Amino acid sequence: MGRMDLSDGGTTVTIIAGVLIVAGVLGVLLPIIPGLLLSWGGVLLWALLSDTGGAVKWLVLALATVIAAVGMVVKFLWPGRKLKDSGVPLPSLLAGGVLGLIGFFVVPVVGLLLGFLLGIYAMEAMRLGVDQAWPSTRRALAAVGLSLLVEFAAALGVAVVWVFGLIAA
Repeated sequence: MGRMDLSDGGTTVTIIAGVLIVAGVLGVLLPIIPGLLLSWGGVLLWALLSDTGGAVKWLVLALATVIAAVGMVVKFLWPGRKLKDSGVPLPSLLAGGVLGLIGFFVVPVVGLLLGFLLGIYAMEAMRLGVDQAWPSTRRALAAVGLSLLVEFAAALGVAVVWVFGLIAA
């Protein structure tokens, strides 16, 4: 097996692109960085700066762009519709969002989720009573989980397309 020559620009670009793509996939699970956008950016970097691949790299970029765009649209529309259908009112969602943002800065990594849950639960407890607050909060959490799953699937799709592009190039 040959040694990897990091002085080769194509190899360096491929490694950097791979790191960005992996960081993007992981970033979907840890909402500190824009995961799907970062994964797509890795493919874009590879397509623009790689000296190999020819037409394959542009096809890979086009497929990755479609996957990322569809993922972003579905990420907001499908869970948003489920949230609307769940009956959780906008003030509860806003409270969850505000406390989620505060939690993001107060408790690293899990603060966003904790704040979101606490905000919705508190608002729903005031609106429906403590007994009915948890089912309502759980429905909102399921919609957020669906959003995360859609984005994760799209980021993985971008990564898989890129890997197949590397093999084909």
